[in-house]
Amino acid sequence: MADFLFEIGLEEVPARMIASAEAELKRRVVALLERERLIAAGADAKSFSTPRRLAVLVSGVAAKQEDAAEELTGPSTKVAFKDGVATPAAVAFAKKAGVAVEALKTVTTAKGEYLAALVAKPGRAAAAVIAEELPKEIAAIYWAKNMYWRAGKPERFVRPVRWMIALLGDQVVPVEFGGKTAGAVTYGHRVLFGDAAIKLEAPAKYEEALLTAYVIADVETRRQKIRKALDRVTRTVEGARWREDHGLIDTLTHLTEWASDTSVILGNFEPEYLSLPEEVLVTVMRDHQKYLAVEQGTGNREQGTGKTPLAPYFLAVLNTEADAAGLGVIRHGNERVLRARFNDARFFWEFDQRVPLKQRVKLLENVTFQKELGSYAAKSTRVRELALGLAELVTSRGSKVDAVALDEAATLAKTDLTTELVKEFTELQGIVGGLYAKAQGASQTAAAAIYDQYSPESMEDSVPRTVEGSLLSIADKADTISGMFGLGMEPTGSKDPFALRRAANGIVKILAESTPALPLTLSEVAGRATENEAVEAKVRAFLVERLEFYLREAKGQAYDVVKAVLAAGSDDVRDAIARAEAVTSVRGSADFEAVSAAFKRMKNILAQAVEKGYLAHSPIIQTGNLIEDRMQRTGGSAINPVLGKLSSAVTEAKREIERNGKGNYVASLKTIAQLRPLIDEFFEKVMVLDTNPNVRKGNLLVLQTILADSRQIADFSEIVTAG
Repeated sequence: MADFLFEIGLEEVPARMIASAEAELKRRVVALLERERLIAAGADAKSFSTPRRLAVLVSGVAAKQEDAAEELTGPSTKVAFKDGVATPAAVAFAKKAGVAVEALKTVTTAKGEYLAALVAKPGRAAAAVIAEELPKEIAAIYWAKNMYWRAGKPERFVRPVRWMIALLGDQVVPVEFGGKTAGAVTYGHRVLFGDAAIKLEAPAKYEEALLTAYVIADVETRRQKIRKALDRVTRTVEGARWREDHGLIDTLTHLTEWASDTSVILGNFEPEYLSLPEEVLVTVMRDHQKYLAVEQGTGNREQGTGKTPLAPYFLAVLNTEADAAGLGVIRHGNERVLRARFNDARFFWEFDQRVPLKQRVKLLENVTFQKELGSYAAKSTRVRELALGLAELVTSRGSKVDAVALDEAATLAKTDLTTELVKEFTELQGIVGGLYAKAQGASQTAAAAIYDQYSPESMEDSVPRTVEGSLLSIADKADTISGMFGLGMEPTGSKDPFALRRAANGIVKILAESTPALPLTLSEVAGRATENEAVEAKVRAFLVERLEFYLREAKGQAYDVVKAVLAAGSDDVRDAIARAEAVTSVRGSADFEAVSAAFKRMKNILAQAVEKGYLAHSPIIQTGNLIEDRMQRTGGSAINPVLGKLSSAVTEAKREIERNGKGNYVASLKTIAQLRPLIDEFFEKVMVLDTNPNVRKGNLLVLQTILADSRQIADFSEIVTAG
């Protein structure tokens, strides 16, 4: 057994692409080695990445595949032999398998009897397998953007390949990709170490060798080094602390190869800039300069806001280190750049205030939303009508909505697109509108709704803070989705140029998490957003698909639980979540597992009954009258005691579920699980598809009713059970 190291060296890769590519390379290399019988399942593997490299180190790799026996299937016996004599087909198959015709055997398959041969498959050397298969895995790595860099050559990759390492123990594996052949040489930090080559003696020395060349290959180690350096530098300002920003820290980690105490600099700016809104200052520092903001400490929270005010400092993370004089020069350069950006922001802030948002509504007629959907003025009108329509619905169900503030917010929501500040700092759209609205005398409710109109922008983002903001956000997103679907511009595969999935995720997240809860269904949102029935159906199906994504990714529900729950109803987002959580909480019990397996069996029997014509309708019907009523219509005298007991128990269980009420799903599921002994007895002692038509129909009606009543919570036949 030996360690295997693979590293691919590249020109600088965009930071946002590195983490996923590192994970994918590790997954592909491990899967390759497992598939080729070179490592055991669960073997130790570690990945590394910097802006210039992706790498993976796998332990316990065999030097050679184990020999294996493979059964080859050939022609059918009818074709292989005529009158007991082997045909050319049999001879050709024997030759291909490398055995005599007499050594062929006969196997029975679902299609009939066929010739087969047991062929010894000698194991190949690991180096040969890796050299042949690894280039395919490298080429298959997904990148949001690829490039060609060699004229007339077919390969595409995120950036040009500059070197590769492929070491199996002390043996170089000659992997070829992008015009490069792997060796045992890597390279250190471009500035701090230069172009000198580093020859590796063994895979296990990879991290150590790079460390001496000013490269911290392990991402988490680099991240912690950066955080400690930020802490150390910030402590030089009394009472200050750097503002936590996980996204920016992640970006900075993937922008750097080296981190040390001198890799972070503390700069300052004139306190007069603090008169600008915090959102503007942080956006300039974070999104344009990759600087971290500094706060004045925990003891100085602004009254009523819960926010800690900014201090006139910033932190910059360097991909290098220097002496005090060098750091001073770098700091002054960064301060000068930031000062210029702040001056731009202050000018735009003051300049924009000369034209109030109400006077900018007309200007939206000159701003195109989408060629066929018209201007932002037209979109604003649609969003306003949709938001007010949804407000009427939720108001009729007891929720309080400030319709006047919502009307004002919807009217002014897009006007900040005409401001200079948003044109310069596009990340601030919506936020700037809310800030301007507040500064220009709009109600606090309207300003907050405008500010939050694009929230949530991701599954990690917060939902709008107010009911009005939630309604405005839903209306804006639903209008975009329905408009694009109406034009046939639906997301396909990985392509989603109008970010419709993100918009739909936002709608689902708002309906799931807003406080107070919005009493709206997905059908109502889809129906109000479009007048075309075909488009409405597509939009609703799209929203349900995103609900499925939310349940799996945000709520961590198992795939089969999600499928079971949505099969029983997917319109009410919060109800679907409650049902999924209830199913998950009880699915581990033996009774529930057994009942779920029984439901699957019931569904199959009903499907078989429909196939044979015993039932003229679909296998599962809507619940209605009690079982006794149905049985009476099919000849009550045909009921045997076992069926009668189950019938009574199911009827009582249904009443118990109704007494539990909507939302008390755990108790209802436990009630259903208690049917297990009677269901087991039913299948043991009753022939469901009895030859007596009356008995058979009675049996089938019992199964239909059980499934229909339980299906109000979930379709338990979808639950995966042991065995």
